[in-house]
Amino acid sequence: MARPRMFDEARALDAAMHLFWEKGYEATSTQDLCEATGLGRSSIYNTFASKHALFLRALARYTEMTTSSQLALLEDETLSPVDRLKGVMASIVEMEETHRRAGIGIGCLVVNSTVELSGRDPQAAALLGRDQERRLAALAATIAAGQSAGVFSRDRRADELARFFTAAVAGMRVSAQNGADRAVIESIAAIALDALTA
Repeated sequence: MARPRMFDEARALDAAMHLFWEKGYEATSTQDLCEATGLGRSSIYNTFASKHALFLRALARYTEMTTSSQLALLEDETLSPVDRLKGVMASIVEMEETHRRAGIGIGCLVVNSTVELSGRDPQAAALLGRDQERRLAALAATIAAGQSAGVFSRDRRADELARFFTAAVAGMRVSAQNGADRAVIESIAAIALDALTA
């Protein structure tokens, strides 16, 4: 009979997720993971199989948390399309401001992992690609609704504007990680929204 696990797997996964978020995949050692999770090497390997498998689970957990909150805003039909996009931007500004106040410039695990791994880790790239497609579809639907209502520009297709919006969000994340303060991040957000309504 297998012995029951004597630890909280979800808590260990969260600890690993925050460590990968802070340090990146390559810079995180197995010993770092042991210290962050409170688990021994054997427990990590028995539960998660490998550092890479643990990373993929942590990244999937992060994308589910962040994308679900964005989709909840984007699919909220009680809000206008403009207010939905403003809500997404406001949530990003708040997250980055919270990190800035805490003195940690960790940005976004999705953006960080895309830069670090997408070109050489097919599994991470596939996970990140699926996550991006979910967000782009919701953004494009919101923008298309705004175009139909006459509040967003029709000079570009909704899917093109969704990709622009996503690039602006990534730029906000990287700028914040590089020390930009709230006023700078809010300015980027405002310009991105203005570009949609031009």
